[in-house]
Amino acid sequence: MKSVEISLNSIDKVKSFVNEIVKFDNDFDLVSGRYVIDAKSIMGIFSLDLSKTITLNIHADKDIADILAALAPYIV
Repeated sequence: MKSVEISLNSIDKVKSFVNEIVKFDNDFDLVSGRYVIDAKSIMGIFSLDLSKTITLNIHADKDIADILAALAPYIV
């Protein structure tokens, strides 16, 4: 598992983030405080406080480089 900090501070960023992340078969969790939600759930993402950075947990052993390259615009 790899964890990175991401920023999703606009509606357009959330939509494009979900469109990128659903291309992968791996599991992704977003952690904000005590809340953990599925990163592929657009409704779940909007339930978080998007004014702060969010921790993305990537549950993958391979393809990490491809995933990080696709998510580079969101990583802080």
